Amino acid sequence: MPTVVYRLPDGSASSVDVPAGQTVMDGSVRNNLPGIVAECGGSCSCATCHVYVEGESAEAFDEASAEEQDLLEFLDGARPCSRLSCQLVLRADMETITVTVAESNGL
Repeated sequence: MPTVVYRLPDGSASSVDVPAGQTVMDGSVRNNLPGIVAECGGSCSCATCHVYVEGESAEAFDEASAEEQDLLEFLDGARPCSRLSCQLVLRADMETITVTVAESNGL
């Protein structure tokens, strides 16, 4: 089962085992972690699950869809490594994925 490390802007972090087939957003919401608001419930329409994914963690996921890219384009604090955690589906072959929760989610 993949492990997701959620880093917050304040430097704190939480590690959660998240079943394959679920998203990075699911892991946060189901474990009541702060930072990922997920107002739309994972339908790629609100961008309150904005995270930064870099390095090997970024390479583990498919590229952002056009719909996701459109939302990211207008976000405050967006970076080249920005993703919506509702679009990051975990696979069984993944080990540890690290994401940094964006301050723009309303922390």
